Amino acid sequence: MQFESFSEFLAMGGYGFYVWLSFGSCALILAGILVGSILDGKALKQAVKAQMAREARIKKAKEESQA
Repeated sequence: MQFESFSEFLAMGGYGFYVWLSFGSCALILAGILVGSILDGKALKQAVKAQMAREARIKKAKEESQA
């Protein structure tokens, strides 16, 4: 193993702050993208359901007016 102890591993030869900050910020950004994608997907599904319901109501109203 390259490091003598776990604390040396965390210190990364004096560059630990920058290394772990970059890993942390990258993980935070990826988590934000994941959450945003999930929320956008749910909103899109709701919009599609609402559009389908509107189209069904319009079709039903046209059928009733013709009958």
